[in-house]
Amino acid sequence: MQDARVAPSAPGSRMARRAAGSPPPPPDDRPSRGHRGDGGGGQGKMRVLAWVSIAATTVMVAGALTGYTVYRDAFGNITQKSVKEDIINPRPRDTGALNVLLVGSDTRAGKGNAKYGQQIARTADAGGKRTDTIIVMHISPNRDKARLISFPRDSMVQIPKCKNETTKAEMPPRRDMINSAYNSGGIACTISTIETLTQIRINHFVEVDFSGFKNIVDALGGIEICLKSGVNDKASHLVLPPGKSLLNGEKALGYVRLRHYGDGSDIQRIKRQQIFLSKVIAKATSSELLTDIGKLTGFIKAAAGSVTMDPELANDTQQLIDIATSAKELTAGGVQLTTIPWLPDPQDPNRVVWKEPDASALWASIISDTELPAPSPSASASTKPKVTPKPEQVKVQVLNGTTTPGKARLVADELAKQGFNVVGVGNYQAADGASLPASEIHYAKGAATGADYAAVLSGAVLPKPAPSAGKVTATNPQPYTSGVAAGTGGKGAPVLQLVVGSDFKSVKVTKLPDSVTNSTITASDQKNVCT
Repeated sequence: MQDARVAPSAPGSRMARRAAGSPPPPPDDRPSRGHRGDGGGGQGKMRVLAWVSIAATTVMVAGALTGYTVYRDAFGNITQKSVKEDIINPRPRDTGALNVLLVGSDTRAGKGNAKYGQQIARTADAGGKRTDTIIVMHISPNRDKARLISFPRDSMVQIPKCKNETTKAEMPPRRDMINSAYNSGGIACTISTIETLTQIRINHFVEVDFSGFKNIVDALGGIEICLKSGVNDKASHLVLPPGKSLLNGEKALGYVRLRHYGDGSDIQRIKRQQIFLSKVIAKATSSELLTDIGKLTGFIKAAAGSVTMDPELANDTQQLIDIATSAKELTAGGVQLTTIPWLPDPQDPNRVVWKEPDASALWASIISDTELPAPSPSASASTKPKVTPKPEQVKVQVLNGTTTPGKARLVADELAKQGFNVVGVGNYQAADGASLPASEIHYAKGAATGADYAAVLSGAVLPKPAPSAGKVTATNPQPYTSGVAAGTGGKGAPVLQLVVGSDFKSVKVTKLPDSVTNSTITASDQKNVCT
């Protein structure tokens, strides 16, 4: 059971293999657009609608919390659509987190929508619907933090087999822009595409269209913005003076879709959208609205009548409360908005592909965000830890306790990426020669702070092993050498042993690549442009 030096698969190789065997994408009848200056990597102009769906959900929940019986008729206006039976691909496991797909639809079907959106060929099933907004709202299992992941609509990805939304005929897999999954297969195909690419389980979805956005803004009594210079844009029919303006729904829609303003870059447009949406959510959760029964009732009716949800979400008040609680934190900087790191597509510079291994690290951080039990008392003399070490101060020897060659080195690499000071690898031979059922963490019996250091390592491994005093005998021990830059701290710290068992799933990803952190914005970054 030697720990052979097997290098991990190259990040993104699965996508690369898929793409290599895929036919070229069909020609796109829309004008091409470059990505120079596009800080969001081609984020769609419609992502505002997904953000507003959060505000809508928040205020609907406020109605539930302040007296559900008063507002239950309004709640009944939520359009419900079940798509579970149309998801035909294997689904990822549920980690206890809450992942909600937020989609902004520019469908021309329905009252009031026909005059908006791109002039594209209409389809019989959806009136020419498209989505330029695909966002996953990830709420942690403890419901104490949230992240919004924005998927650039121009991303060239492998779309799995899906049912056609209208005919229910199975469509073969293909390489195409990610938003084409919604165009032909609707929400079900979009869910399948995201789940297949990321292995993140999508629990629910919320969809809102153009008219829905306008109704929500109007029901709030408009949103005040502040401009350094005036706007006179023929494309959006928007004329605004410099300084403060109160925007109704019609003007707000033109404003968030505005391109030809300032330096004309997408990065500036995205910042304007984020400032605007933080104002929407702040006003939707303000005490002024929540304590005015008349205004609140009107807003709940507008919000409920503007969104489509899966029945499991629409009828589950606790799930809505979870989303609302996280959404309200947008005004306090508690929610992060992250754009998938991207690069220009080598086959078409007007399209993008996800940057690897950075995108995979982002998915891993979400998948490994699992429920953490209450910390157990330290084995040290005091009930409080004697030390609170950082990962780089934790020295680890990783031992392969399974019959799978190379397991120790793969796990060692994962720990090193998260900053742990991996000092060695080797093997552990169980008495019966079989794989160890569960991973274990050991520290020397004489190590006074061994339990404190072990607690940090234990919290980084899934599932979480229980540390114990007393080290095991390693076979074939050797120093850890790798291209991964491991931690180098921990002078005087005890050397721990992580014995990898058959139940090992992953190392929790908390340290993300610079490209991910640099494309992440929090509410505290959303400053008024006039200040």
